[in-house]
Amino acid sequence: MTAPRKRVLSGMQPSGLMHLGNYLGALENWKALQAQYDCYFFVADWHALSTNYADTSRIRGFVREMLIDWLAGGIDPQRATIFIQSRIPEHAILHLLLSMMTPVSWLERNPTYKEKQEEIKEKDLTTYGFLGYPVLQAADILLYKPDFVPVGKDQLPHLELTRELARRFNDIYKASVFPEPKEHLTKFPKVIGIDGRKMSKSYHNTINLSDTEPAVRQKLKTMVTDPARVRRTDPGNPDLCPVYEFHKIYSPQGIQDQINTDCRTAAIGCIDCKKLVADRLVEQLMPIWDIRAKLTQDSSQVDEIVDAGSTRAATVAKATLQEVNEAMRI
Repeated sequence: MTAPRKRVLSGMQPSGLMHLGNYLGALENWKALQAQYDCYFFVADWHALSTNYADTSRIRGFVREMLIDWLAGGIDPQRATIFIQSRIPEHAILHLLLSMMTPVSWLERNPTYKEKQEEIKEKDLTTYGFLGYPVLQAADILLYKPDFVPVGKDQLPHLELTRELARRFNDIYKASVFPEPKEHLTKFPKVIGIDGRKMSKSYHNTINLSDTEPAVRQKLKTMVTDPARVRRTDPGNPDLCPVYEFHKIYSPQGIQDQINTDCRTAAIGCIDCKKLVADRLVEQLMPIWDIRAKLTQDSSQVDEIVDAGSTRAATVAKATLQEVNEAMRI
């Protein structure tokens, strides 16, 4: 008899359009995980409210685009449960119940709490929802009792808080409702944006999966290069060039080696170098664009996948919440 597959859970906030950083940093990893694990992937639309509560006008559209990007990028609804957080009210109920027993000091020590407030100064983040979002995150995870949660090293404190809440709940109510999820450490590559900084929606420097081919090529044309190359005849240093970082991701080793040599001797100019990487990137994105176009035209297919995934997720979430209610005697 075949043993059941271990479970993985992960989610993404629909705070903007998905870009190459999201794709290479998370979606590629999810694609690999779904071949080995029982995967639950959800769009965390309630989490998007923690920083976008004042303007929710685009969240619903971002949710739809994110689902299309997931499916076009290789997430298979036959091998993964795909759902939307707000479709499962048990997330909010468990969040409420866990918040009753969460010490405020645990939330205030969250390393990203102060960092985000400093980083996003244009928004008022002195809200209960922003302080307490790690509790909602813990509820998201614990509802499905996953064996593993894919995280990078910088996200380990968030997962540790989830484990602390699981231990605290089990201890207070003398029950073994929540197993402690383990980290599935993932190396998230730092993808450079067109301005040379980390690719990020907040920097407006992204290449999005939903961009057209002309838009991708135009963005790459404007991408910064080695600042020392002022003139075409100036030799460059690929190690300092954001465009070369794209070559290392998308170009075959032979082209990488040739660019490395030609840039240092000024045998190739930045315009030609960018065109070469644009050709490789477009080649990689073409299959995604083809599927995106079909899914955009046939929205009912996306709805059916989300409906089915939400039904499966709801069954698991309801069962866990029933255990919680029994343990708490409510």
